[in-house]
Amino acid sequence: MNTITNEHRRTLFHDGYVVLKNVVSQSLVDSARARIKSAKKGESLAEAVALTDLVNRSSVTPILQEVMGQFDPPSHCHVGVTKQSLPRDFYTPLGYKEKDLPYFGHGMHAEGLFTVAPPQERIEGTPDEIYSRMIASGPRGDIGRSADVIGSNTDPLFQDPEMTLSVGSFTAFVIVALNDQTLEGVGQTAVVPGGHRVLEAFYRWQYENGGRIGPEGPGWPRFNYNVPNGAGHVYLPDAVQKKLIALDSKAPETTPDGIAWPRPKQILMEPGDAAITIFQMPHTGTRNEYGTESRKNMIFRIRNKKRQPGKIVTGVSDHPDRGMMGEWLSYEEGNNPWVRSKKALVNMWNEWDGMQDIVDQETPKLPEITFDTVP
Repeated sequence: MNTITNEHRRTLFHDGYVVLKNVVSQSLVDSARARIKSAKKGESLAEAVALTDLVNRSSVTPILQEVMGQFDPPSHCHVGVTKQSLPRDFYTPLGYKEKDLPYFGHGMHAEGLFTVAPPQERIEGTPDEIYSRMIASGPRGDIGRSADVIGSNTDPLFQDPEMTLSVGSFTAFVIVALNDQTLEGVGQTAVVPGGHRVLEAFYRWQYENGGRIGPEGPGWPRFNYNVPNGAGHVYLPDAVQKKLIALDSKAPETTPDGIAWPRPKQILMEPGDAAITIFQMPHTGTRNEYGTESRKNMIFRIRNKKRQPGKIVTGVSDHPDRGMMGEWLSYEEGNNPWVRSKKALVNMWNEWDGMQDIVDQETPKLPEITFDTVP
C-alpha cells in the first residue's frame, strides 16, 4: 500500500487515528527486528538506521506527505519494546499501583507533559510542599518553580518563559508494529476514538479563558493529592476524563477507590502495519500480559515543517520548541514559537494539508464540545 484513501482520511478525522496495512515491507521489518535483537546491553537504538528506515524508506513517507505535508525525515526513533509481565505492585505516575489500574494498566494521557518518577511510598505534606518536592525531583534538582525545570522524561514544566504553556506539541504520531498485535493484551498502544476532539476543545476552552494551556491552566491541576501515593500526575483533567468516558457505551472500569477511567481501544496491528494518530489523541501504553514475545512498536513524533521551517525535528521529542533536555532555542525576531504552538493545539487540523477537504465536509456533522462548567 502506498497511498491513503478517502475512507482512511475520514477514519482519521472522526477517530483521530487510522491503521494503514502493509505499508512497511517485510524486509524493512526483518532488518529492524534483527537490529533490535543484536543490540548490546545498555545500547541505545534511538539513532539506528534500520529503525528510522521504517519511515524513511517505506510508504509511510509519501502517505504522510500526502495527508499531512512536508516533514523532517526522522533521524531518531522511540524504541517501544514492552516486555511480557503480569500485573505489578508498584506506583505509576498516576499515583495508583499498576496492578490496580484497569485496561491492562491504564495510563491514559495527553502528550507532551512534564513527568517525574512517582513516589513508591505515600508522600505526606501540604499540597504546596508536595508540589515543590515533586518538581525538585527532576534532573536539575531544586531550582524552584520555573520554565527551566524539566522532568525525568525531559519535558519542561512549562514550555515558555512566561509559564503559560505546559504542553509540548507536534503534528502526528507514526507507530510501526514489528510483531503481531492482533489479540488484545499483548502491550498495544491504546487510544480513545474521538478523544482528540475532546482534548482539542479543552485546550481551546483554556486558551479562551486566559491563554494558559495545559496543566496549571484553568481546570487542570498539575498533581492529584488524593490518590493512593499522595502525588499523582494529572495527565488529563477531570472534565476531559468525563467526556471521554461518555464516548463509550459500556460502563467504565474503576480503580479500588471507585474512580472511573475512560475505556481505551487497543490498536490492533500486524508486522508492517503503521498507525497514524493526530497529536491531540489521548493515548496509553498497555501491559503485555498475554504476549509470547516483547511488544515492539517503533514510534515517531512528526511535525509539519511549516510550523517552524528553520528547526529540525528528529522524530523523538514531544517538545521540539525546546531542546531535547529543555535547552532554550533561538528564534528570529517576530517568530514566537509559543504563539504558533498554542494555535496548533487549538486548531488541530491546520497542519494537515491533505485533510482540508475532509475537514470541510465532515466538521458540520459534528456536535459542539463545550466546557462551560469546568470547575
